[in-house]
Amino acid sequence: MEIRLLVVRTLEIARLADFYALLGLTFEYHKHGKSPYHYSALIGSTILEIYPLAKGQTEADKELRVGFALDDFENTVTTLKDKGAEFFSEPTQTDYGFMAIIKDPDGRKIELYKK
Repeated sequence: MEIRLLVVRTLEIARLADFYALLGLTFEYHKHGKSPYHYSALIGSTILEIYPLAKGQTEADKELRVGFALDDFENTVTTLKDKGAEFFSEPTQTDYGFMAIIKDPDGRKIELYKK
């Protein structure tokens, strides 16, 4: 089994796509049929999509937690710090590997691992 699709909903899709692009993702802006315009990036065989909030949804789900293994961990962390990203946990060795935990613009915890 593998994950093929992950959809994240937000009030400001361009802002969130810009943030995740700092991790090295390249997004396309498009739509499928009657769906709203959204951003889409390929990570291996997994598609990460950033959609606007669903009807009736007033804020983003802050409980979703995602982890990324980064090819260029040190430079990515430096870029994130230069851009003012908030760190829940500075880079450190853990039982799960060398990692940091940051906050995305919607408040989600994002785990970054040194590949």
